[in-house]
Amino acid sequence: MNNTKLFRDIMFVMETTWPIIAVTTIALISLRITYIIKNKKKFIVYEELLKLISIIYILMFFQIVTYQDVISYGNNFIPFKELTRYQIGTSLFYKNIVGNILLFMPYGFFIGYYLRLEKKDSKLALGLILVVSLSIECVQLLIGRCFDVDDILLNLLGGMAGYSIYRILEKVTDKMSKTTISTILTSMIIILIVVLLYMMM
Repeated sequence: MNNTKLFRDIMFVMETTWPIIAVTTIALISLRITYIIKNKKKFIVYEELLKLISIIYILMFFQIVTYQDVISYGNNFIPFKELTRYQIGTSLFYKNIVGNILLFMPYGFFIGYYLRLEKKDSKLALGLILVVSLSIECVQLLIGRCFDVDDILLNLLGGMAGYSIYRILEKVTDKMSKTTISTILTSMIIILIVVLLYMMM
C-alpha cells in the first residue's frame, strides 16, 4: 500500500465517520459540562476524557462492523485456519492479525475500568469480550460479510491484554501524578484512532 492510497483511504474513512462522531461528541460534552456545573460535581479531566473516548470508540466500532469487505475468503469455522494465510510483515498480516488484537484492547480496558473488575474476575472479563466478539461476527454474517472464528480468538487475546493493562495501571495509578495518567490516556487515544482508521480501510 503506497502513501497516496493510504492517504486516500484515511480521508475516505474520515469523510464517512466524522459527522456522527462530531455531533455525538458535542452533544455529550455539552450535556456533561451542564451536569457537572448544575450538580456542582468535581471535574476530573482524565476521567471525563476516558468516558468520552469510550463512546467514540463504540461509534467507530460500529463503522468497522458494518463496513463491507472488499476482499473475502469466505466463512471460517475452523480455529487457526486463517491465521496461517497471512505472511508475517505484510500489510494483510498487520491489518488482519495485529489489527484484530489491538482493536479489542481498549474494550478489555474499558470493561475493567467501568465494572471495577478485580483479578478474580478475569473469567467474567473473558466472557464479556467473547459475547461482543461473537455478536460482531454473527452480525457481519447477516449483513453479507464473513464469519471468522480466528477473528474471535484474536479479539479475545486483544481484549484480555487490554484488561491486563487495566489491572496493572490500577495498581500503580495511586503512585502516578494526574499528568502521567493523562499522558497514558492520550497515548492510548492516538493508538486507538490509528488502529481503527487502518482497520476500516
